[in-house]
Amino acid sequence: MNRVSVARTVALALAAFAAQAAIAQAPTSGSADARLKALYEREWDWRQQQGLRSGRGGDGDGPTHLPRVDAATQKARLDYWTKALAELDAIPADQLSPEEKVNAAVFRQSIETMANDIKYKTYEAPFNADTFFWSGLNPRSGGFATAQAYRNYIARMRDIPRFFDEQTANMRAGLARGFSVPQIAVQGRDVTIKPYLPADQTNSFYDAFKEMPSTIPAAEQAALRAEGEKVIREAVAPAYAKLYAFIQGEYMKKARTTLAGEKQPDGPAFYQAQIKGFTTLDLTPEQIHQMGLKEVARIKAEMEQVKASTGFKGDMPAFLKFLRTDPQFYPKTPYELLAKSSYVAKRMDAKLPETIGFLPRRRFAILPVPPALAPIYTGGRGGLESCMMNTYDLPSRPLYTLTALTIHECNPGHSFQSAVAQEATRRPAFRRGTGFSGYGEGWALYWEWMGSKLGMYETPYEDFGRLSYEMWRASRLVIDTGLHHYGWSRQQAQDYLRGNTALSEHEITTEIDRYIAWPGQALAYKLGEMLIRRKRAEAEAALGDKFDQRNFHDAILALGSVPLPVLEARLDQFIADGGVNPPGFNPALPEVVSAP
Repeated sequence: MNRVSVARTVALALAAFAAQAAIAQAPTSGSADARLKALYEREWDWRQQQGLRSGRGGDGDGPTHLPRVDAATQKARLDYWTKALAELDAIPADQLSPEEKVNAAVFRQSIETMANDIKYKTYEAPFNADTFFWSGLNPRSGGFATAQAYRNYIARMRDIPRFFDEQTANMRAGLARGFSVPQIAVQGRDVTIKPYLPADQTNSFYDAFKEMPSTIPAAEQAALRAEGEKVIREAVAPAYAKLYAFIQGEYMKKARTTLAGEKQPDGPAFYQAQIKGFTTLDLTPEQIHQMGLKEVARIKAEMEQVKASTGFKGDMPAFLKFLRTDPQFYPKTPYELLAKSSYVAKRMDAKLPETIGFLPRRRFAILPVPPALAPIYTGGRGGLESCMMNTYDLPSRPLYTLTALTIHECNPGHSFQSAVAQEATRRPAFRRGTGFSGYGEGWALYWEWMGSKLGMYETPYEDFGRLSYEMWRASRLVIDTGLHHYGWSRQQAQDYLRGNTALSEHEITTEIDRYIAWPGQALAYKLGEMLIRRKRAEAEAALGDKFDQRNFHDAILALGSVPLPVLEARLDQFIADGGVNPPGFNPALPEVVSAP
């Protein structure tokens, strides 16, 4: 068939949700279903063989090598994905079962995004302001469970020189054609390489060997430690030293001084592809910019109301200065910040049974951001194993925003959502390994707003912090398009964020540099949240007393990470179905329809 728009595809995909019994017993052996399943399973197997997954041992004992990233391999991947999309086009979408229609939409968007990244050679700028290909190759905390996992880890360490050489060759090719991380976003990032420079047991790669499980015999532990230290000395440390010299001596000096994504080769098309990849929506920079301006104006009015409720007599700039400078709003110790975040996460636990039907069993830790990353890292970041809070520079970590941050990153934001996704064992493997920013970030930001409905913000200052965070995300729509389409300066972007939010000066600097280095990524948050809030309002208006927020949230979670048009179509069907979820509508999470 001819390539159809995502909107049309998902309309076909979700319309059949009305036929609940049919969905519960969706066919899996029809020719269209079988062809699609064979395609995405074959592609996923191929992707694993390519090493395009985490190298930290999360799957079994972990791989024995790092992925190839050289230009020839990238070209081969683009050819493979181009053929995969052609094969997908040949499968009649109207003959797919309901669940496979969703799989097809997810598969198409993910493959198109990865293919576009290679088409525009984003691998020639393989890091950004706070995410680096040289970090995360060693475990974030702890070691491994088996001796084989340690041997595989050692094998990956041996592969680091080759991996770095390929990345360096790609970066040199990018510099030659004017495609790079902007110079301003490279400054200071070299410090993140330093923990890996020592050629002894003080190297961060050795941390995994410090405490090994007792199930590994002592003699084998000693042998693995000796081998690990040898590989660090002979391969890891020299490779990091070579990379450090390149970043400092060559890349920092030759990186582009322009900021706009549209000023790079194929700039307008590149930026539009990044917008689609991160948001999954067909929106232009101009449209997004205007949406952002409208949201900023709306939130500004709410912020004025909350400011008045605090009793503060000055204007908004004076209030923002007060929030940024008064010591009462800032933690005195890292423990105070981590303790407050932990308390918020546990308070939210008490709210979840009344708001979400399906609760995952997996739990997460709240940890400080590692010292090597903390100076240039975001305020917090949540994942399956842990939710990290940044305790660096405590005078820039306001407590009045910590409730919103913890809800977003930890519970029931990213850490909670990751746990739900892990338990979706009956979803195809490629779906469990696919994530879309608009869906995940939209959910987390939506829950910041939900916190105000659940009494999570205990003071007007915390509620203002929540609004400041929402304003921050709305401002991103204006700033990202301002930087990459309208040609804003770094100072102009900083001034806009400073004038509209209560973020600290340190946060303003790190955030703007992040947007400069990562075109389009900052757009997904607010666009996803706006969709969920709009659909909730429509559901409440249409269903009245029949609206049950547990069913609404389960409908989102059970669908899994999907493009935003797929989510919108699913929630339209949720409303049409009277606010109930059909039995078996998602075989990954059958429990969601059994909540009382």
